Amino acid sequence: MEAGSLQHRYKLVATLLIGAAALILQFIFAQPLWAQILVTVLGALMAFSLLIEMIKTLRSGKYGVDLLAIMAIVATLAVGEYWASLLVLVMLTGGDSLEEYAAKQAGRELKALLANSPQVAHRLDGLQLTDITAEQAQIGDKLVVKPGELVPVDGRVLEGTSTFDQSSLTGESRPVTKVPGTELLSGSVNGETAVTMVVDRIAADSQYQAIVKLVKTSEAQPAHFVRMADRYAVPFTAISLLIAGLAWWLSGDPVRFAEVLVVASPCPLILAAPVALVAGMSRASRNGIIVKTGTTIEKLAQAKTIAFDKTGTITKGRLTVANVVSKADLSAERLLQFAASAEQQSSHILARSLVDYAGQNHLLTLEKLSETAGAGVTAQVAGHQVKVGKFNYVAPQLAEQKIQQTAIHVAIDQVYQGYITFHDQIRPEAAAMVESLPHLGVRHTMMLTGDQAQIAQTIAREVNIEQVHAQCLPQDKIKQLRAVPAEAKPVIMVGDGVNDAPSLTAADVGIAMGAHGATAASESADAVILKDDLNRVANAIKISQDTMQIAKSDVLTGIVILVVLMLVASFGFIPALVGALFQEVVDTLTILLALRAKKGLKQTELKVATD
Repeated sequence: MEAGSLQHRYKLVATLLIGAAALILQFIFAQPLWAQILVTVLGALMAFSLLIEMIKTLRSGKYGVDLLAIMAIVATLAVGEYWASLLVLVMLTGGDSLEEYAAKQAGRELKALLANSPQVAHRLDGLQLTDITAEQAQIGDKLVVKPGELVPVDGRVLEGTSTFDQSSLTGESRPVTKVPGTELLSGSVNGETAVTMVVDRIAADSQYQAIVKLVKTSEAQPAHFVRMADRYAVPFTAISLLIAGLAWWLSGDPVRFAEVLVVASPCPLILAAPVALVAGMSRASRNGIIVKTGTTIEKLAQAKTIAFDKTGTITKGRLTVANVVSKADLSAERLLQFAASAEQQSSHILARSLVDYAGQNHLLTLEKLSETAGAGVTAQVAGHQVKVGKFNYVAPQLAEQKIQQTAIHVAIDQVYQGYITFHDQIRPEAAAMVESLPHLGVRHTMMLTGDQAQIAQTIAREVNIEQVHAQCLPQDKIKQLRAVPAEAKPVIMVGDGVNDAPSLTAADVGIAMGAHGATAASESADAVILKDDLNRVANAIKISQDTMQIAKSDVLTGIVILVVLMLVASFGFIPALVGALFQEVVDTLTILLALRAKKGLKQTELKVATD
């Protein structure tokens, strides 16, 4: 894509330079023949280049708008109207450059995904740590994964116990405790304790790289999509050739054919859509939405189905206290106070959530603390011994209770007092955003998540999502997206984690919640929501619909003007050079009308998402 962009830019620069040289030859050095030769050679080369591109387009199963432009160039050169030909070339190369500018990001989607792969590993050689790249790690090597670091390759825990955040890989929101012998996935994030692991798979075969391969596979199988300009190309070309052919036949003058085709050069089709799309992308950017290509705008405007990841998308991806259950005489408020006070110095993710929920002002004095990694803490709080953690650590003498949610248990002075459950918070705007989608033409909603079915169903009911597919691996999400029937497409996928990257690429439009930095998801997506607000998904659809409505009206207005001009030219009232100048007037009008997309029709962004 980048090479194509440069090629069109070079063509525009070459056309302008040769046009300037031809003007100098004719009007300063009085050499009209050399000026004509120069423009004719340029026009012939450009027409041949356009013909090659058109053949490639036809072979790919699409129909572009180049045929009329090629015929206009050839016809004007054939009858000696080389200045008209030059004006057509300037318009054509300028339009191509503008369209490439609108799509300049399209070739960069995988770069940061590859850059974000786990890069560094700490190999344990005896008692010495040696830093190596993840690719240098071999099966059987012992590696140390420090707190807060990414697991570099797949393997198993040898020594140490810690919690690992696998949400970006599996979609499961709760942290997972890993003890010696359990599996570690590359790309998961270590919690508060260093662990030693043994390598089971080299970097190229690890989980993260498997996801990268899925992204590449998805990218190589894009959905078929017909752009707006191409949909109008066939009827406009047919009408133009009919008028030009009749004018030639009735007048017997081939110049009349060239004069009609010069006026017929498809400026609105070449310029209107790219200008409107660039303006619409600018408008989206002002609202915290980065849209990477103009085609994305077109697909968003027509979307009929939307799929959401759960963790970090519909939910905030941060655990908070759901319920405090007292099993003794202690009140729930007092139980929470003792538990949070005991956990106030712990770095465990649940401890931090508990303390934040209780509030610093409600904590009791912590006199003594001991922590057992992966099990819990024992603390002296206000003269009482408080144990907080897993059930078999807090109350080993009792039969364990089965609790579906993430939970910690509390014992005070050796007496079991109850438990505290946690859940992932649903974004406050999620339900209202989902409710607004049918008004935007998005008729089907579904959730694709790696989390447990019961949790996924509960959250889906709260936000009114119709279909739920739980415990999905990345390849399962791709299957579900590709199973959407043709009449329910284009389909949007919204996600935020590494595991969402393949499905974002497989969907017609992938939207990443990228507020927390450049992730694999945001680099694989077609659009990125920069601010942590799900309403901007609906806003992106609305902006796209406004943009396409403006582009469509611009194209139709331009076509009507051109048909009128063609009819006038068919009677010989518009010479080729004058027709080319008329074309530039139509160009200007087209651009001005298309620039309305920068502000929209009536400033109709959703109120909650407008800055």
